[in-house]
Amino acid sequence: QVQLVESGGGLVQAGGSLRLSCVASGRTFNKYIIGWFRQAPGKERVFVAAINWTGSSTYVADSVKGRFTTTRDNAKNTAYLQMDSLKPEDTTIYYCAADGNELRRKFSTLPGEYDYWGQGTQVTVSS
Repeated sequence: QVQLVESGGGLVQAGGSLRLSCVASGRTFNKYIIGWFRQAPGKERVFVAAINWTGSSTYVADSVKGRFTTTRDNAKNTAYLQMDSLKPEDTTIYYCAADGNELRRKFSTLPGEYDYWGQGTQVTVSS
């Protein structure tokens, strides 16, 4: 099992930056693809970005491409979501998730294919 804890959310002005962290428990962090999602109240959870086991490959949703990047440091059991040029419409709760399918050949954007989830962190962007 993996437990994920996000941090780094907060209040920032439009155009600013935040870096979210996702710290995992356990020794098998490098066996999981890490995905990032966001969810507004009353809406479905939406894919933001994902990074493969080694950090050599990432996939970023078109809606945030060029502004958000994801990285990971397996030695620290931590993944990051760097968010730049933030907009008010980026305001919502952000979650990290772990996909343990070792046969995955393409990043999944479906929340149901991720096995473990963090508790979420609130990001608020003021105009």
